[in-house]
Amino acid sequence: MWRPTSRPRPVAVSRHLQEVGCMKNQSQSQCGIRIRWHGGGPGQDAPTVNIKFINSDDSETAVAARVDEVLLRVAHRTGVEMEGACEGVCACSTCHVVLEQNLYDTLIDEMEDGALSEDEEDMLDMAFGLTHTSRLGCQIKISEDMEGAVFQLPKATRNFYVDGHVPQPH
Repeated sequence: MWRPTSRPRPVAVSRHLQEVGCMKNQSQSQCGIRIRWHGGGPGQDAPTVNIKFINSDDSETAVAARVDEVLLRVAHRTGVEMEGACEGVCACSTCHVVLEQNLYDTLIDEMEDGALSEDEEDMLDMAFGLTHTSRLGCQIKISEDMEGAVFQLPKATRNFYVDGHVPQPH
C-alpha cells in the first residue's frame, strides 16, 4: 500500500499559499501561515524539558514536557486541569495561562511579526483573569529553552458551553 512520505497539504491551504505568494517548496510556517492540525505532535522519545504549572488552587505540578508539544497537550497528557474546550483550535479561552514576563517577552520576540495572532487576541478578550502576560495554552509550543518555565492557571475559566460539556483529551 502506498503512503505519502509527508502529510499532504489540504487543497484550500495549497491555494492560499499560492495566493499569498509562497513558493512551492516553502512550508506554511516559512510563509508565516499557521495551520491547525488535530492530533499529531512529538513522539514519546522526543527530548523533554521540566516545566511547572501553578494550579488554580495554588498547588504546583511539575511535569516533563516534550519539545515541540503544545502546552495544552502537555497539560492533558500529564493530568493538569487545563480545560481546552475547543480541543486546541484557538476557538475558546479555557486554556488561558499567565506567563512570567521574561518568558512572555521571549515568545513574543520569536513570533514572526512580534505580536499575537488576531485569533488569539480575540479569544483572550474572553478569558477570566486576563493579564498583560496572558496566552492560550493551545498556541504555545514547548521549546528546549523553556527548561524551568512556570505557567500559572487562572482561578476560573469561562466556558460558554451551556450543557456543562467538559472535553476529554484524545
